[in-house]
Amino acid sequence: MSETVSPFDEAGIEATIREAVDAKTPILIRGAGSRSGLGRPVQAGITLSTERLTGVTLLEPSELVVSAKAGTPVAEVEAELARVGQRLAFEPLDHRALYGTASEPTIGGLVATNASGPRRVIAGAARDALIGVRLTTGRAETIRSGGRVMKNVTGYDLVKFACGSHGVLGVVTEATFKTLPIAETEATLVLEGLDDAHGVAALCAAMGTPFEVSGAAHLPALNGAPSRTCLRLENFESQVAYRAGQLASRLKSFGTASRLDADASRALWREIGAAASLLGSPERAVWRISVAPTRGPAVVARLGPLAEAHVYDWSGGLIWVATSAAGDAGASTLRPIVREARGHATLVRAPEAVRAAVDVFEPEAPALARLTAGLRASFDPAGVLNPGRMHAR
Repeated sequence: MSETVSPFDEAGIEATIREAVDAKTPILIRGAGSRSGLGRPVQAGITLSTERLTGVTLLEPSELVVSAKAGTPVAEVEAELARVGQRLAFEPLDHRALYGTASEPTIGGLVATNASGPRRVIAGAARDALIGVRLTTGRAETIRSGGRVMKNVTGYDLVKFACGSHGVLGVVTEATFKTLPIAETEATLVLEGLDDAHGVAALCAAMGTPFEVSGAAHLPALNGAPSRTCLRLENFESQVAYRAGQLASRLKSFGTASRLDADASRALWREIGAAASLLGSPERAVWRISVAPTRGPAVVARLGPLAEAHVYDWSGGLIWVATSAAGDAGASTLRPIVREARGHATLVRAPEAVRAAVDVFEPEAPALARLTAGLRASFDPAGVLNPGRMHAR
């Protein structure tokens, strides 16, 4: 069992890393643990928690910027932003339903996993909204990259590298995001009864209109309920009403669309973002497949019975697929199919033994593997930070 250390500040994190390097002791980095089932298991002697690094450190509504320490709950940041009529545009994913965890997702975990929700289809990912980070590296040095205003692009590449790096480059201690105003209202158009091919075609057709669709998902038929093809619109009340009417007219070849009001729309997109409730039994493994939207239905068709349940998001460009968790959770069949479609797949939920035995993240080509290994070595030369979290070492 590893020792858990929860420093109050960056100096404490630096000291912990320095001691681990001297002792050649691997470190598992974690926040509140809401996403602890993501990635390969780490055999560590120390668990370094950022849960005591809390607080919103900057809120500048006029500059559309917010900064918070790594252990700050995402919900706390969102509440502070809502108070001034703003939000994180990328709609942070909450993985608790997927992993069956209860702890509040934190800013550090969000950055480490690039946890981006349904609005990514129009607003971009967490990586696109992240404009600054403070990062304590495996050299026990804290560095700052980026800035605290939207127009500051200093250190741009490091900011992007840190987001989605799963702690292998360093411990994120603080993050700065650009924000956007909260929409006055929203509505969702729903087309029922479409198969996957027609549902994704409807999503792509909607995204090709000028009506600024901010959510585009297809939920196949489940438990006797018909399939739902869902298209969200956000803005001022009058604009949403006009755009909903126009979009429904454009899509009439796919059927007659019903309309969900703001409250029902918000509830639906929370469900879509969580994904877990749409994929059946929590005992199943879950894959996250990224592919060109028009290729998604063919990928699922080729998976056949291996795909026990599935959901399309991001206009069909993201597919959540549930498989049996037995054996390799379908990796030997699924990966070649996805690769042929020029996509990539991540095993986001599976028993620890499965995640230790198969590639959780898409295997890297040799040239890319050399580049990423060099990048990791420059930030963590002793290799003590989350060793093996992303790829076997």
